Amino acid sequence: MPPAPSVPPAPTLTLFFTPGVRVIRPKLSLRRPLAVLAAALIGMTGAAVAATPAAAHHTTITATALCDQLSGERVITWKVVNSERRTAATIKKVTAEPSTPVQVLVPGAEPVDLQGVAIPRGGSVEAVQRVPGATTSAKLIVEGRWDNKREKTNEGTINLATDAACNPAPKCVDASQAKYSHTFDGPKGTATVKLEGDLPLCGDEKQYFTLVSYFAPRPQFATPQYVYGEPDSDFLGAGQNEIELNIGVPDCHTQVDLIWGGVDEIIDPLVEDGPRYGSKKLGDKGAPGNRSSGPQGWYNGGSKNCTTPASTFASSCDGTVTVSLSNDGKISKYPVEFEVRGENGWSKKVTVEPGKADNETVVPAENAGKIEVLVDGKVIENGTYSWERPEDCPLPTVTTDADCETFGLTASNPEGGMPVKVEFTYGDKTETRTVAPGSSEKVSFPAGDDEAALVVLPELGLELEVVYAPEGCGGGGGGEEPPGLPVTGAAAGGIAAGAIALLALGAVLFVMARRRRVHFTA
Repeated sequence: MPPAPSVPPAPTLTLFFTPGVRVIRPKLSLRRPLAVLAAALIGMTGAAVAATPAAAHHTTITATALCDQLSGERVITWKVVNSERRTAATIKKVTAEPSTPVQVLVPGAEPVDLQGVAIPRGGSVEAVQRVPGATTSAKLIVEGRWDNKREKTNEGTINLATDAACNPAPKCVDASQAKYSHTFDGPKGTATVKLEGDLPLCGDEKQYFTLVSYFAPRPQFATPQYVYGEPDSDFLGAGQNEIELNIGVPDCHTQVDLIWGGVDEIIDPLVEDGPRYGSKKLGDKGAPGNRSSGPQGWYNGGSKNCTTPASTFASSCDGTVTVSLSNDGKISKYPVEFEVRGENGWSKKVTVEPGKADNETVVPAENAGKIEVLVDGKVIENGTYSWERPEDCPLPTVTTDADCETFGLTASNPEGGMPVKVEFTYGDKTETRTVAPGSSEKVSFPAGDDEAALVVLPELGLELEVVYAPEGCGGGGGGEEPPGLPVTGAAAGGIAAGAIALLALGAVLFVMARRRRVHFTA
């Protein structure tokens, strides 16, 4: 082998500076410095290429969280991404804070721990961790190893403090926090109340609701009010989440209330300046009534008074009418002020307490032509009447006093009756008299050819025909023969007896006559 060529030593250049003498510098070659610089750059580039793979291998860790209200835990889903598209990675070690299991969910199989799971090239894997609901932050540290022997440890965190606390979903609702809904029909006396939501009241807690109706003095709110019938009360709780309430409603002015609470909350009676239900009524704007959603749970109405006003009438022979007023019956809860009106402006007001009656109202005869009984300005049922002559009133009587020259008729009106109008007609002459009770009126007609007189009582609808036939006058009233002389002695006594009998008969016939003619001999 030939010897290596020797490298000549580098030339040495010595510079001498002589004053006044120009120095001549030799021209240097750049080939060697450029070669050195190029070698240095190549070395640096190689070093950089060798270091790049080791710095690029890593995992990216992100997380999201949800609240599981059944357990009260936060469920964190960690996502670990492999940064390398050409090399798979295996998770060699997992450290979690809090230190609860981090597992990959496998469909149709049991979950597996994140530690030991392989992440494909450029892929990712998701794992689930459950932590207590009060946890405010969580951290996951992952140590990864790639197929090219590279290793890297990365970590990810999630802040849970910004979310509301995760608590277990309640299995029941406390009665003090429960919400309700209701329906209400006051005129029909029905209501329902329902516990809202799917949860029952906790433990043995119960919430009562009550439906109650009242007698009321007016169709609007007014006092006093008295409970009608039996209220209906029931509770929600103990497995009962909905109730239905039904009550009777009076057929008169009423108030119906759906209230919060049991029968011990009922106010009876409701009086002026007394307690009220207020916000206990369901549907009210205040508590507790506003804890139930639905229509207003109260009603005022009704078309008639909560009383049983009644009247009866009794006519008297003297023309007066006694009016009996009563306030009795099933719905009589309030005093009744009656007004009794008669003709010619006559009026009287009478107040009758519940369950009582008044029999002291007498309408005078001159005002008894038409009578009305009113309550609150309206005539009550069967509250009109006009005087009617009682059947047991004694009738007026008519007697005669006839001779050959005159035909006398006398009408007598018994005491205790009313004045009676009597029309006497004989021939073409008519006389009218008004006979006061306990008195008589007589009229006389000259004897004529007519054999009877007509007596009419127009107000009673009665008339009576009285025959004129005196004895001893030549065959009848107004005959051609002159009247005979008065008969005395035994004959006169017989005539007197006959006259008395005729008077009695006349009274009987008068009672029986009703606009029909009755013939008898006077």
